[in-house]
Amino acid sequence: MGTADLIDIFRDAIITGLKVSGPILVGSILVGLIISIFQAATSINEQTMTFVPKLIFIGIALILTGGWMLQQMMDLVFRIFELIATKI
Repeated sequence: MGTADLIDIFRDAIITGLKVSGPILVGSILVGLIISIFQAATSINEQTMTFVPKLIFIGIALILTGGWMLQQMMDLVFRIFELIATKI
């Protein structure tokens, strides 16, 4: 296994990590932005008002996209195992 193979593995791992974490991160940022705009418009500064909706969104997003996330991570592991098996 050469340097090029390791670079490919690291690149695939980073891209997979971004794809898996992207929907959760972007969604929670958007929920936080909407709640912040609502708080600025109503002058309500309640900390739980930002935490609870984000927590609910993350839970729903994990339920909806959890299978896809698991499949992406499994595909990465299988690609790594195939690369190791071909090099042995």
